[in-house]
Amino acid sequence: MDTAALAMPRRPSHSLAPRAAVPAVSNARLAMLVVIAAESMLFAGLVGMYLVFRLSARAWPPPDQPRLPLAVTCANTAILLASLVPMTRAVRAVRGADRAALVRNLGWTALLGGVFLAVQGVEWTRLVHHGLTLSSGLYGATFYTLIGCHGVHVLAAVLWLTTVALLAARGVVGPERHAALEMCSMYWYFVCALWLVLFPLVYLS
Repeated sequence: MDTAALAMPRRPSHSLAPRAAVPAVSNARLAMLVVIAAESMLFAGLVGMYLVFRLSARAWPPPDQPRLPLAVTCANTAILLASLVPMTRAVRAVRGADRAALVRNLGWTALLGGVFLAVQGVEWTRLVHHGLTLSSGLYGATFYTLIGCHGVHVLAAVLWLTTVALLAARGVVGPERHAALEMCSMYWYFVCALWLVLFPLVYLS
């Protein structure tokens, strides 16, 4: 063997180290999906309870109980669904680095959600005044439990939206850091979709 070949320095190996695989779903989105799955199981149980009581009752709603405000609730449903428009625009705005549009659309979404809750609160007050309470029977108990639980979730989402809007106004939420907005938007879509199940089940059937 040629001694010159032995003396020649070897070139360093350029074998590439395996790169870490990028997850198809971000950790924030995966965590939100887990939360939504748990919430879906909760409402599935509540809806099951409602159906059991309803199907076992001779008359639903009972003739001595006030009827639910259908017209007002239809308009209130339109308000809640309208909030999906600024929510979608807010997601687009953060991707386009448009802070003003992001804050403005988050504010509109939170405002429409607040109006939805305010209208529900007024109607519940009227129902209580007319005798529909938690203690007035299974009809009132199941109504306030099911619809009230959804209202609590909308309230939590509105507070979350307000917080994200304040963070966006300060520049904390932006194109490079928008996990909070992504999770919040997913949760808002969830509570709106959930209402599309509860509204016809409780008010229309």
